[in-house]
Formats: sequence, structure tokens, C-alpha cells
Amino acid sequence: MESAKQAFNYVSETVQGAASGASKEANKEVAKDGNVPIGTRATAAKDALSDKFEESGHDSKAEAHKKVAKA
Repeated sequence: MESAKQAFNYVSETVQGAASGASKEANKEVAKDGNVPIGTRATAAKDALSDKFEESGHDSKAEAHKKVAKA
């Protein structure tokens, strides 16, 4: 039962990590776009950094759940 829970948590964290990664990439594109106002670009750059931290956190949690599920 615990392995199934850990497997579910692994999938959940993997999906959340992928969503954060997609958001990060979208924000990076906005930050690089010279046709966007500077304030919007700065906010997008800040959001991309935040998304990167979230992505890393979810990826780390997913790996931990994967290891526990295999044990």
C-alpha cells in the first residue's frame, strides 16, 4: 500500500515539475522579448527564477518518492 502511495506521489511531483518547467520557459521567452514593456520583462524574469526553484523542488521530491517506492 505504501509503495502505491509513493508511486502516486512520484507521478504527482513529476507532473508539477513539468508544469513549472513549462511556465519557466514561457516566462523566459517573455523576458527576452524586446517588444514587451521593461516592467513586464522584469516580472517575467523574476517569475522564471521562481519557476526554476519550484521545478527543482518538485524534481527532488519526485526522485525521493521514487526511491521510497522501490524500497
